[in-house]
Amino acid sequence: IEQYLNEGSIETPEQLGDLIAGYLRGVIGPAEIVALGHAHRSAMRGDLDEIRAADERLGAATLPAEFRNSSRKAGGKLLELLDDSNDDLLADTDAEADGSVTDYRLACQEGQTPGYLPVVLGVVCQASDLECHEAALVSAYSSVTGLLGAAQRLGRFGHTAIQAQLSRLFPIIESVCTEYHDADLRAMYAFAPMVDVMGMNHERADRRLFSS
Repeated sequence: IEQYLNEGSIETPEQLGDLIAGYLRGVIGPAEIVALGHAHRSAMRGDLDEIRAADERLGAATLPAEFRNSSRKAGGKLLELLDDSNDDLLADTDAEADGSVTDYRLACQEGQTPGYLPVVLGVVCQASDLECHEAALVSAYSSVTGLLGAAQRLGRFGHTAIQAQLSRLFPIIESVCTEYHDADLRAMYAFAPMVDVMGMNHERADRRLFSS
């Protein structure tokens, strides 16, 4: 978003909304939500290898390095929070779910898997008894509000304009989550070439507020 704004490619709130709608349909749904859903189902079975497979495939589908790095850092922070509140969060879950979280957290800490945020969220939500579709909605909504919030913090758009675009994006969020939360991992794809280009340009930008 920052690079789009710096290069003058977004001038109106509607253009911002269109960009995020395309990102929902081209990346968040068919890549991030697919990975989240696969991780959620794999955690339910206690299958660490398949959780790691979701990480591997999502990383391969995410081209800009700063996108991968920021997702890995956010996933690591979520696992840290889970570790700090482990007794409260997992008190009512079964041993298999608790074991999946613990094994996955250790694998991330030991560098065996990157721990991208959608995958971590899928594992954590499953352990917290949140259904897969609900977890997908949490992930997509968080991504959208993060992007819109970035545009607002950059001072280009006001609160009312941002809220209007968020309301406009609600049906798309619901649509992509419904379509992709139970998709097979092998069906994952990501197609947002201009976003990838902007992300790579942002990595080398001289003027930027955000690290990713």
